[in-house]
Amino acid sequence: MSLEEDVTLNKLVHDARSPLNRISMNAEMIKLVLENDMPMEKGLQALDKIINACQECSQTLQTISQQYGDK
Repeated sequence: MSLEEDVTLNKLVHDARSPLNRISMNAEMIKLVLENDMPMEKGLQALDKIINACQECSQTLQTISQQYGDK
């Protein structure tokens, strides 16, 4: 793997980690909503953020697969 490919791969892995962190944070928010009788709207907002982050992560993984899957 060339240095340029290595840099690109590292950036894509970083880009995949970012939405995973948002998923974890929002899952914790939902847990707090359920455990502490917080407004359901907070939980629904967190679920929307989780769904969006999953889609973003999926797109990043697709990019990785397309760029590095055939090598």
